[in-house]
Amino acid sequence: MCAVQIGMNLPVMVPGLDRARILAWARAIDAGPFSSLAAGERITFPNPEIMVTLAAAAAVTERVRLVPTVVVLPMHAAGLIAKQIATLDVLSNGRVTLGVGVGARAEDFRAVEAVFDQPKLRRLEAQVADLRRAWAGEPIVPHAAPIEPRPLQPGGPPLLMGALAAASIRRAARWADGICGFSFGPSLDEIAAAFETARAAWRAAGRSAPPRLVTSCWFALGPSPRAQMDTYVGRYLNFLGPGVAEQVAPACSLTSAARLRDAVRAIADLGCDELILVPTTLDVDELARVADAVG
Repeated sequence: MCAVQIGMNLPVMVPGLDRARILAWARAIDAGPFSSLAAGERITFPNPEIMVTLAAAAAVTERVRLVPTVVVLPMHAAGLIAKQIATLDVLSNGRVTLGVGVGARAEDFRAVEAVFDQPKLRRLEAQVADLRRAWAGEPIVPHAAPIEPRPLQPGGPPLLMGALAAASIRRAARWADGICGFSFGPSLDEIAAAFETARAAWRAAGRSAPPRLVTSCWFALGPSPRAQMDTYVGRYLNFLGPGVAEQVAPACSLTSAARLRDAVRAIADLGCDELILVPTTLDVDELARVADAVG
């Protein structure tokens, strides 16, 4: 249909995702027309842990890239993430792309005994430097051995910044290989602004290669797509308080094959490298519906 790659999230934020469904979705994504298998991170939410889930996916897939979108890096120790991601890269035979971000949910930080009220962007950048050093085989602790295993990809997996704000996107030009955003609607104006900000920031930083431009959005193509979307958005955004989900849900428009096709074409025209679709149901038949819609 178009040049943009189509990635697919596991339905990790839908309650009830068990072993059988995780493996069925992973195998079907790998067998389908999808470029990547992605998963997001939450702690105080009924979703499976991101690294364990992607390790299971690595074991039953052979082709698609595995993309954590995103690991909330300041919530973790950089050395542990370096080791986990390198191990995942080995298990997947070098198929990992890592998305990182600073997070916005204080309760998730508290649940893992991390400090939320800190200069998180500055901390993230220091942690990224530690990841790069660890993956290059350099010790990140004085007088200690390097962290192993080493990732199969030389220098480590590509790094994407999960950023929505322009200031964060500009800072990412210092160290990231690209950006991975999210748009509720999706909003073409919002996506276009993020992409142009990234392109300009990469040029200003003197980067020789342009940024990889990735965005994502929710979709629903099941038998009752509008209700499916509204239920999902209401549950996912409940932490923001009463009324927020009701305001956001009507803008989430990918509730038919025609709307999905139109959105994919429009986002491709913005120069998007990959659109990662986020399902709002556990029904694995949703993958066939997407394949039929976008080819």
